[in-house]
Formats: sequence, structure tokens, C-alpha cells
Amino acid sequence: MSALPPAVGGLPRTVLRLHRPALLTWTVFVVGVSGWLAWLTKVTANDPDRKGLPCYDVCVDGFGYPVQLSWAGNLIGYGFVGVAAFAGGALIGRELESGTAQLAWTQGVTPVRWLAAKLALPALAVTVGGTVLSLVFRWAFAAHPDLSWENWTWDIAFTARGPLLVAYALCALAVGTLTALWLRRALAALGTAAGAMWLLKSVLTYYRPYLWPALTRTGPHAFDLPDSTWLVNEGSDSHGRFAAYHPASHYWPLHLTETAIVLTLAVLATLLSFRLLKHRTESPA
Repeated sequence: MSALPPAVGGLPRTVLRLHRPALLTWTVFVVGVSGWLAWLTKVTANDPDRKGLPCYDVCVDGFGYPVQLSWAGNLIGYGFVGVAAFAGGALIGRELESGTAQLAWTQGVTPVRWLAAKLALPALAVTVGGTVLSLVFRWAFAAHPDLSWENWTWDIAFTARGPLLVAYALCALAVGTLTALWLRRALAALGTAAGAMWLLKSVLTYYRPYLWPALTRTGPHAFDLPDSTWLVNEGSDSHGRFAAYHPASHYWPLHLTETAIVLTLAVLATLLSFRLLKHRTESPA
């Protein structure tokens, strides 16, 4: 185990040195998925052997644009689970469990500054990388709407085309940190943090259509809504048929509302992490 520099100014270099493999892995992931999406958009989607085929034939082709776009979208959209596992396991949990953190605190580095330094570089990395992935996916998703069977209501397309993607990654970093400080065991924190973020995403996805007021349409007879709408509820009453729905113009209100919720949870988890660390380090052993 490398000796930690006593100066606080050396903390960023120490964090970079200790977690360089994780940073390189994240960089390779961002570059690789971005390149994959670019290839899908410029090469796969323009394959002359698939031009003019019915949508069904293209969509069921495992090597076609729609299926691979779904794979890439799921990989991007749920990458935050890996961030939570990294924060709970390698970033914080392992150092608490091995005693590396306690060693740093005896060399002129306060626990608060130690934690701030540990979070700063990963937060910057996931923000920059998540922004790049979001922009590239947004471009790829919009490039060939005629070849995709999904629209803006698709969970991955909803998440990965805006700042919500970065918000989930930052929240995962904060939740992983809080879990590690609470459990102080790398493996337990890794699994708990990943599970907690998966549960949070599932809950918010379920309640997503209720985060912004839906429009309501009524009529004496049955009617059809445009394909681009998100149907929330429909049925019949004494006045005829009704339907509550979100038009495509509600994408950004819904997206930004969920982003604000996730970022608020990230801030709360971060504040709780610093409070818990201060409590643990000031309490007698």
C-alpha cells in the first residue's frame, strides 16, 4: 500500500493514482459506447441489404439498428448501478475496511477534506462522461426514427437523452458513499448501494407519468390518440370516453422534474455522508 502524502494538496493526485484503473475503465466505456452508437447510426442503419425491409424484419434482426440501439441504451441507462457499486466498494468501502482512510486522517488530512477529495474527481468524471453519452445517444436516437419501434416514452430514451442520465450517476456516487460509511464493509456496501439505486430507478420509473399534470381528452365516442403520446389512463364514464395522456411536448417537463428529484436525493445523500463521517470520527472508538 502506497504511503499517502501528508499535504492536503496531494489528495487529488493520491485519488487519481489509487483509482486510475477505474478512471481508465470509465473512459474506455464512454469512448467505446460512443463509437458503437456512431457506427450504428452511420453504417448499420444505412446498410443497403436492410433498406426497404419491413419494420418487423429489421427489428427482430439481432444485428440491426433498432436492437443494437436498445442494447446500447440499456447499457448507458443503467450504468449508474456500476457507479454505485464502485463508490460503495472500491472508492470508500475498501479504504474504510482496510484502514487506509484512518491512516490518511493521521497525516494532517481531516476526514471532511479526505471525503471531499475522494468525491471530487469521480463526480467530475461521471458528469463529463455522462454528458458525452447523453449527447451521442440523443443524436443516434433521433437519426433514424423510421427504423425504431420506440419513442420518447421508452424508459431508456427518456433517461439517456438529457441531464437525468448524469443525475442518476451523481446520485449513485452519493448513495454508494453513504452506504460505505454506514456499513464500513466493501462487499456489503457494494451490493447494498447497487440494489438501492436499482430500486430508486424502478420506483421513479413507475411514478414518472405522475410527475407532471397530464392532459385529459373526453368525447362521446371512442377516439384514437397520436402515436407520440404517452397514455396514462383511459376509460368510460357517464359522459362517454376519456383519456389522460402526455403529449410529446411534456418530455422536458417530466424529464427535468425527475432530474430535480434525483439531484435533490444526491445532495441529501452527500450531506448525510459528511454528517455520518463527522459523527463516526468524533465519537470515541
